[in-house]
Amino acid sequence: MRQRPKSASLNSKLPSGSSGETSNQENVVKEKNVVEIAKRSSYVIFTLFVLVIYGSWSVYRYQFENLPAPLTLEHVGKRGFSEHEAMKHVEALTRLGPHPVGSDALESALKYVAEAAEKIKKTAHWEVDVEVDLFHAHSGTNNLVGGLFKGKTLLYSDLNHIVLRIMPKYASEAGERAILVSSHIDTVFAGEGAGDCSSCVSVMLELARGVSHWAHGFKNAVIFLFNTGEEEGLNGAHSFITQHPWSDTIRIAIDLEAMGIGGISSIFQAGPHPWAVENFAMVAKYPSAQIFSQDLFTSGAIKSATDFQVYKEVAGLSGLDFAFVDNTAVYHTKNDNLKLLKLKPGSLQHLGENMLAFLLHAGVSSSLPENKASESEIEASQDKAIYFDILGTYMITFRQRLANMLYNSVILQSLMLWSMSVLMGGYSAAISLVLSCLSLILMWIFSISFSSIVAVILPFISSSPVPFVSSPWLVIGLFGAPAFLGAFTGQHIGFRILESYLARTMPERRRNLSASLQASLAKLDAERWVFKSGLVQWLVLLMVGNYYKFGASYLALAWLATPAFAYGLLEATLSPTRLPKPLKTVTMLIGMSVPFLLTSGMIIRLSATIIGTSVRFVRNPGANPDLMASLIVAIFIAAIVCLTLVYLLSYIHISGMKLPIIVTTTSLLLISLLAVWGGVVQPFSEDTARAVNVVHVVDATGINDREPVSYISLFSTTPGNLNKEADQIGEGFVCGRDKHIDFITFAVNYSCWSDKNSGTGWLKSDVPAILVEKDAKGGNRETQISIDTRVSTRWSLGINTNEIEDFQLTDTESFEVLITLGEKIGVDGWHTIQFAGGKKAPTKFTLLLFWHTQATSESVRNERFLLKLRTDVDRLTPPTEDVLQKLPPWCSLFGKSTSPHTLAFLSSLPVSI
Repeated sequence: MRQRPKSASLNSKLPSGSSGETSNQENVVKEKNVVEIAKRSSYVIFTLFVLVIYGSWSVYRYQFENLPAPLTLEHVGKRGFSEHEAMKHVEALTRLGPHPVGSDALESALKYVAEAAEKIKKTAHWEVDVEVDLFHAHSGTNNLVGGLFKGKTLLYSDLNHIVLRIMPKYASEAGERAILVSSHIDTVFAGEGAGDCSSCVSVMLELARGVSHWAHGFKNAVIFLFNTGEEEGLNGAHSFITQHPWSDTIRIAIDLEAMGIGGISSIFQAGPHPWAVENFAMVAKYPSAQIFSQDLFTSGAIKSATDFQVYKEVAGLSGLDFAFVDNTAVYHTKNDNLKLLKLKPGSLQHLGENMLAFLLHAGVSSSLPENKASESEIEASQDKAIYFDILGTYMITFRQRLANMLYNSVILQSLMLWSMSVLMGGYSAAISLVLSCLSLILMWIFSISFSSIVAVILPFISSSPVPFVSSPWLVIGLFGAPAFLGAFTGQHIGFRILESYLARTMPERRRNLSASLQASLAKLDAERWVFKSGLVQWLVLLMVGNYYKFGASYLALAWLATPAFAYGLLEATLSPTRLPKPLKTVTMLIGMSVPFLLTSGMIIRLSATIIGTSVRFVRNPGANPDLMASLIVAIFIAAIVCLTLVYLLSYIHISGMKLPIIVTTTSLLLISLLAVWGGVVQPFSEDTARAVNVVHVVDATGINDREPVSYISLFSTTPGNLNKEADQIGEGFVCGRDKHIDFITFAVNYSCWSDKNSGTGWLKSDVPAILVEKDAKGGNRETQISIDTRVSTRWSLGINTNEIEDFQLTDTESFEVLITLGEKIGVDGWHTIQFAGGKKAPTKFTLLLFWHTQATSESVRNERFLLKLRTDVDRLTPPTEDVLQKLPPWCSLFGKSTSPHTLAFLSSLPVSI
């Protein structure tokens, strides 16, 4: 016999008028159901974490590590791009070693590129005209005002470039409209430049070979500029764009760069006109572009500059800026070499095929931008392009006008929905919203605090405050684990506060439920409010991004709209009497699919880039606390955790995974700290080296004509002391902050120094001379100064703008005015002139100074120098050579436009002349 359900039996015994008791029995059933579902399986949380980790890594691998196979000339024929052919050029250029401006090696590199260009000319299609121009820039003044160049005047002289123009032979009108493809041949003195930028030059030579067999059908010319002087302040691009006759024909400019070595070459700047990026998206075979990188670059967060700035700022051109950024820690060091480039086969093929497809498309186009437009004009017209790629396979572009409509629509709808929700829920809903936002704030505070504490600890347990440089994965344990633990702790505290409030303010219709059921309902309501706080977070970010017109605001849209859609579809209800249920797993899966697809690969790549830049984080050694770089990485990792895991964290609070998560993250952190403390993981390696400078300094800045003082200085742009390195080198080095060195373009507050044999390797006749020729004192004081840089054609001069209102610089021998009179901008009371030139560059100058008419205040007059001069010589003196031979293998010389060479002379002129 089948037994009736107990509930039916119970109901049959109740009188028909006992409605209250019937309601109680229904509530008992509901209570059992709710109690059973008020918990979430630990296996669900574990599965979600596995999907997030594995899925994110898979997206990164597919988007940034999936390189095409390198092709040979036999595979591609005359018209295709071959990485094998391009690598031959890389090998030839890197065999020359470092080739900075003014070196014999650079002349050899120019000769090689010129011969390769002549070969392309000889083998071109018979209906294609190929012109090779060996362009010499006698001198020029580069007055860039943005980014790194504020308060500076960049001078150059005796620069040589190779310019290759390809156009149809029987369509001369094509020469009136040209597409510029540009990169630089020169390198810094510290590395052979396989990545920066022999790889770019080699890609251009192979592109030119292919284009020379296609161009007979073009409507536009293609100009390939192989310039020099880029590493000294973008001088090559400036000299071409301001002096070469072909520069007036250029309609769009493409710059190829490298901030690392190999991997995917991505667009990290585009515009201002959207034509180039929109057409690239149409034809690129392996599109890779992120406007998020452009936002970072233009904000100044990345302290760097490329030739693209010259093309935009000086020439008013639009176009594209590409860069290799893999392994960015090797940038401008000895490890920017051929060996590491060969570890990334397919890198050049990826860039080459994308560029060839774009050039073939642009070459036959009749719609190249004709009018030069500034960035402000494009932004005012709302024609700025928003662009990003999906998995390196598809590329999306749309205009700012459409973005404004889309963002404003989503923002307004979101605000309306939140307003209606709060109005319908009344006072309780408003307080719940505030408390859910409190959980958000606590999440950020605890996450940043936990990870920052680790950053503070690191200098005390490691030989370096950045022990993760050679092992980037270590950041997961050092900062990721505490950031996640902190985010969960903060959000859980907010969850408990919210749960307590909801339990106390339970609606009247639920008051007749049992205490355990009310507690379960409070937890479920709190879970939903915490989930929705993530929507608030991304809504605020979308509003901010939309207001400031950040290109990457589409990311906030994805992180807001997709989870909101999933929640509205699967979780939301209009019935106030319906009891809440735990959030569905499918809600998380649907809500996170699009955001993680768009951002996970980019986040991993950006994290690797930020970690790599730690080796050159310090611009003025000793000026910042050693922990600053680690602190920035820690805060960045915490921000990523809070931004991307806010929704997932809300699923944990009613699960049984709380204790396992605490144990796992704590264990991972402790293991990572022990690995650092025990030296299991070394901060640097031979392939990922610490950036240092070894400079033989001859200081002649004495006021009373004392004898020059010379010493060997060892300093680093990588955070941390140099005790370990100094001990291994020996040579009597003493480390500390006692010797302040003013290199004009930057200052050294912490270094190691030794005067052992420092009197050898230089002559007194090498010391630059600054002499006062005339000084007409009075109401309009003018002073004429003669400057002789002796053996140096690379120097930096600081002019005290608190005393000097204007100045004029002239080449003494040719009487050419190099810097004309006009308003000069100073930074911290100084205007800096940076000069770089070839072997025939002038070394004698006349400087005419015009003083301020009003007396300078006494506080400003505490600055004792009127002029400060540093001259650089690319010469290894015997003591410097001894130090370099003993330099630990985990160290590498580091070069940039502002850093001195291995021999530097310091001179000055006092205010009281």
